[in-house]
Amino acid sequence: MFLIVGGDSEIGAAAYRAMRAQGIAAAATTRRSDLVSAVRPFLDLAAEIDLFEPPLQTTAVCICAAIARIAACAADPQGTAFINVDRTLALADKFLARGIYVLFLSTNQVFDGQTPHVVPDAPYSAVSEYGRQKARIETVLRKRMARDAPAGILRLAKVVSTRMALLDGWIADLSAGKTIGAFCDMTLAPTPADLVCAAIIALLQDRLPGIFQFTGPRDVSYAEVGRFLAAYCNADPSLVKVTSARSAGLPEGSTPANTTLDSTTLRERYGLAAPDVWQVVTQLAATAKNASDPRPGLQ
Repeated sequence: MFLIVGGDSEIGAAAYRAMRAQGIAAAATTRRSDLVSAVRPFLDLAAEIDLFEPPLQTTAVCICAAIARIAACAADPQGTAFINVDRTLALADKFLARGIYVLFLSTNQVFDGQTPHVVPDAPYSAVSEYGRQKARIETVLRKRMARDAPAGILRLAKVVSTRMALLDGWIADLSAGKTIGAFCDMTLAPTPADLVCAAIIALLQDRLPGIFQFTGPRDVSYAEVGRFLAAYCNADPSLVKVTSARSAGLPEGSTPANTTLDSTTLRERYGLAAPDVWQVVTQLAATAKNASDPRPGLQ
């Protein structure tokens, strides 16, 4: 039995669906009282967790739950650290004490973004409060792993599902002849959610210790994505208004020049590799266009 902690999150929900689709015994925690069941146990990291018990026969857990917004962590370092660090570590230790494998989802934000394809054992250089919180958890888990605790860390950057609200909105606006604003100093190297789910399942099944990373192979700016979509929609390229994330007042750490991480281990061990950014964006754009096309058969 696998358990997803944070089953209401985008990645957690996707991983749970993938497990169920593959016939893997799985459960996923929820904070929604209307969803609670035997396979959707209630867990709120902001509330009492001492009495929480994982489902019987749980062998591996993936911790997806977190306050993952950079701005939220910057605005309330103490409050978010209570959830992202204190409660998360307490829960992880509870599982580890029972011999349950713990896979912790982390982030490229543990680095400053100055270097592309950062190797797993590079020293921490977090700029954002969110990244510093993740690095604190990683540091403790790495000490646990050094004492043979059954734990692993999976670092991710931008994970995209079949739909991405920002791109959907941009395509709708460009198709209607409206302008969009796109940051020239914010980058992404997207990884499809289904591949991330495959990585999570593989690591839970093999109970692999260590640090693993999974991102797209290269970064592009959001401004480049905007121009790409304008061409895709046959829209006037002047509709893409290039702006600066820094001048928009985003919190520190929001604009790393590079988000890519060295993903060699997952590629060599499991054959998992994210496609090129334009392949991912094209698929997202095609899905969005088909969903909005009023012609019969395309909805």
